[in-house]
Amino acid sequence: MNRIALCFPGGRHKALTFSYDDGHVADRKLVAMMNRYGLRGTFHLNAGLLGQGDKIAADEVRTLYSGHEVSAHTLTHPTIERCPNEQIVYEVMEDRKRLEQLAGYPVRGMSYPNGSYNERIKSLLPGLGIEYARTVGSSGQFGMPKHWLEWQATCHHNNGLLQHAETFAGLHKTQYLYLMYVWGHSYEFDRDGNWELMEQFCRLAGGRETIWYATNIEIVDYMNAFDRLKFGAGMNVVYNPSAASVWLNVNGQTTEVKGGTQLILEND
Repeated sequence: MNRIALCFPGGRHKALTFSYDDGHVADRKLVAMMNRYGLRGTFHLNAGLLGQGDKIAADEVRTLYSGHEVSAHTLTHPTIERCPNEQIVYEVMEDRKRLEQLAGYPVRGMSYPNGSYNERIKSLLPGLGIEYARTVGSSGQFGMPKHWLEWQATCHHNNGLLQHAETFAGLHKTQYLYLMYVWGHSYEFDRDGNWELMEQFCRLAGGRETIWYATNIEIVDYMNAFDRLKFGAGMNVVYNPSAASVWLNVNGQTTEVKGGTQLILEND
């Protein structure tokens, strides 16, 4: 029987993503830095607070975050564990609707404002069109999340970023998928005077052929596309009903299963 394992796009087994909250004007500098090094990430915005204080203006959203993902963070950033369901529904849906008008595409993810969530909130989110939600906890690990609605990053950028990068670079066992996920708030670089830390990390992590640079939702979509693959009982044929390609390791060889196609897999 064929030995089959999922790969990231291009046959890679490492991915890197970022997640930054609140839409502070320092996002401009952060996005420019990420773009310089070919890195990609997700920016969680409160549509009801755009243009206030040090938040970016609404008319910046589409151009500033082009090539990255705009994601929800609730309309006004309440501590939602303290809110009734009706308010949570409004906060999430109104944030999505306004952000979608600005970004020009469906907003399908979020990060929890103030890190506030519980089982009640998690149970509401799928019905509100939310497919993943990031917490404020850090795992210190490089594995794939077990629960998309309780997605822990590897680390905050102030929590051993370069040490985690060194560990990530040394991971080499291709039987695993490795994900490094960095989160934070861009204003913290101004507050802490450590923009050079992020520059150093981006320089170290960027431009590597062995790493897939993805947004949060791209990772979710890719893993879901793998879950939708239809394999024959003999593991010698696979059909991909999704639009996007899925990459597999088949008997040690990298194989692309293009969207909407059926592929015969050579037996080992």
